[in-house]
Amino acid sequence: MLPDFANPADWLPWAFASLMGLSILIYVILDGFDLGVGILFPLAEAEERDRMIGSIGPFWDANETWLVLAVGLLLVAFPTAHGLILSTLYLPVFVMLVGLILRGVAFEFRAKARDRHKRLWNRLFFAGSLMTALAQGFMLGLYVMGLETSLSTYAFATLTAVFLAVGYSFIGAAWLVHKTEGALQLKSVRWARESLWGVILGIGAVSLATPFVSDRIFEKWFAWPEVLYLAPLPMISAALVAALWMMLRRMPSSGDRLSWLPFAASATLFALAYLGMAYSFYPYVVPDRLTIYEAAAAPESLLIILVGALVVVPVILGYSVLAYTIFRGKATALRYD
Repeated sequence: MLPDFANPADWLPWAFASLMGLSILIYVILDGFDLGVGILFPLAEAEERDRMIGSIGPFWDANETWLVLAVGLLLVAFPTAHGLILSTLYLPVFVMLVGLILRGVAFEFRAKARDRHKRLWNRLFFAGSLMTALAQGFMLGLYVMGLETSLSTYAFATLTAVFLAVGYSFIGAAWLVHKTEGALQLKSVRWARESLWGVILGIGAVSLATPFVSDRIFEKWFAWPEVLYLAPLPMISAALVAALWMMLRRMPSSGDRLSWLPFAASATLFALAYLGMAYSFYPYVVPDRLTIYEAAAAPESLLIILVGALVVVPVILGYSVLAYTIFRGKATALRYD
């Protein structure tokens, strides 16, 4: 149901929820692939790791800006929900922040360290990437379960943590297929084929659990005619999975000119899964507890924040597009000399 655009108290929460949702989606795709590259680190040779780092070097810090934006929007636009969500997810948020710090420090230090120290920073880069991915997956699982804390919800959150880490490794491998060549590209194709099964299982697990979280979501999924609104998503997702499998079986013999297709298809698959979740939980920002309208700040405050957001978001988006345009093409080792 769309908001009444004549009433600021109705459309402003919807606008900020949409903006926050878009920021999270962009973060999951962009930082997802560079976290995935870090998770794949132990599977590569020393020289290959330098090129893997080079493939994400110009982008990784800008990618994380979208996470900062999403959390900032949650804080200023939905302060009640911010307090409830982060207090429940305090421990995985802490683990995620430690992982991000480790990644950032290791990323810079490994490029300057002597060979005998470089292995340490490589391990820390992998550890930080894995910690961040697992923490985000754990938070996703608890959110899907309505932020309930019980043995069963923790078990489901652990499952989604593993699957999201595998999903990030998949989109990271798809990115490397596009950004690398030679033996590393061949390895990346193999990594992508193997981790695609984890993506399928992860999306399947969340999809099976979501409608049973509440009667409201079950009705949105299976009642008539609501079932028609959601039906295109699983069908398109299944077609994309089949297309990805065929692409990866034929690469790189199909030609490097189309090496961008697996990443584009995997990003679309992630976006479809995210849209399915957004459809299921709307209009709740905390599942079945707090709607975006109940959690929203005063309309007067939101109007002021919106002015700032309309300046900041295009700047971040423009910078990201510029970075990806300038540093297009195959990656080389990241060097500071």
